[in-house]
Amino acid sequence: MFGMGFTEILLIAVIAIIFLGPDKLPSTMIEIAKFFRQVKNTITTVKTSIEEEMNVSDIKQEALAYKKELMGIGEYGENLKDMGNGILADIDETINAEPVNKKEPQEPQEITFAKKKKQSDEKKEEEIDV
Repeated sequence: MFGMGFTEILLIAVIAIIFLGPDKLPSTMIEIAKFFRQVKNTITTVKTSIEEEMNVSDIKQEALAYKKELMGIGEYGENLKDMGNGILADIDETINAEPVNKKEPQEPQEITFAKKKKQSDEKKEEEIDV
């Protein structure tokens, strides 16, 4: 204990008995034990506080790293937004532009239930009329 051997502890105990006497020795030993217990509790509390502070700093570093990632995503999102706006502008230009091959609207056809004549029949009728 504390880097002392059995003989050193025995020597300290004998000196304590001589100076304190048998009357005060038990109460003094109890007070010394209480002191060491308080020191041990204080060391444990300090150790726990340091570990909590280290964990808090780790959590803080992680939070900052996530914040940087989110800020990077935000910049990426702005780039995407700009690209999207460019694409929308291109689409608007395409929609508003005149079509290159503009077809003329077809005239509505007359619907009849009569059979259509073949071209050969039409030619024969023309020859007859002439």
